[in-house]
Amino acid sequence: MRRDTFLRSLAALAAAGALPLSARASANLKMMIPANPGGGWDSTGRALGKALQEAGAASVSFDNKGGAAGAIGLAQFVNANKGDANAMMVMGAVMLGGIITGKPPVSLSQATPIARLTSEYNVFVLPANSPLKTMKDVIEQLKKDPGSVKWGGGSRGSTEHIAAAMIAREVGVDPAKINYVAFRGGGEATAAILGGNVTIGGSGYSEFAEYITTGKMRAIGVTSEKRLKGIDVPTLKEQGVNVVIGNWRGVYGANGITAEQRKALTDMVVKATKTKAWGEALEKNGWTPALLAGADFEKFVDDEFASLRAVMAKSGMI
Repeated sequence: MRRDTFLRSLAALAAAGALPLSARASANLKMMIPANPGGGWDSTGRALGKALQEAGAASVSFDNKGGAAGAIGLAQFVNANKGDANAMMVMGAVMLGGIITGKPPVSLSQATPIARLTSEYNVFVLPANSPLKTMKDVIEQLKKDPGSVKWGGGSRGSTEHIAAAMIAREVGVDPAKINYVAFRGGGEATAAILGGNVTIGGSGYSEFAEYITTGKMRAIGVTSEKRLKGIDVPTLKEQGVNVVIGNWRGVYGANGITAEQRKALTDMVVKATKTKAWGEALEKNGWTPALLAGADFEKFVDDEFASLRAVMAKSGMI
């Protein structure tokens, strides 16, 4: 085959999305981040984008669209990217909870599972100048007057929202009475906590780590089974509150892509998780690597939907 004919054929295949991502030097990957800047999904998406470029992607662009536990971004992603093998969306446990509580007109079944990336547990914090000092103090106030304790965190249905409801139920308070203040992104929630506009805040540990380290926030409990390695914060369980709930984040592709395109995208994401850039992001943010790809990830999401729905029903959230 003549060289010019070969190059024209290569270009045609690339335009049709038939080549693996690594072979599409002109590929411009698009990353939907269904949250405002400054939170866990934002940092995950941008860290993955950097790793994807190190793994061979030509470029990665980002689009933040916060609100409704990711449902607004999900809707835009589904409607704008059908069949686009270069499109990806960050998601996680928070989105599942939001779909269960909010019942949006779009669902994850309208997108393509690619891979789970990380897992981490939530931490609850108090503003540094709070008159409350411990989780015991928070619980005592909650029992006296549930509405006086303002819980700040991500969208309704987020893991910190579920954890707050679980805590209330465990200590004998009607979960329906908790005063939960939902924010569209981690940056907004952090500002509210630092400003003393909420009583207690919750999120993934990585989002609050720098403020805990500098003394601007006081960490009073983590939602893990055992204490997190290298982090001197008691679990809720060891404080007599039997609540354990984890958070995780992953990535989906667009609806309507072929099996070959899905495999190419999955292979590229898996390759990205082996880069130096991704390793540095894991260490910097304290994320636990939890790679799960393809059909195994798809089954995991289905199981998580069922598990979260059961927990939320038990806690009076649905």
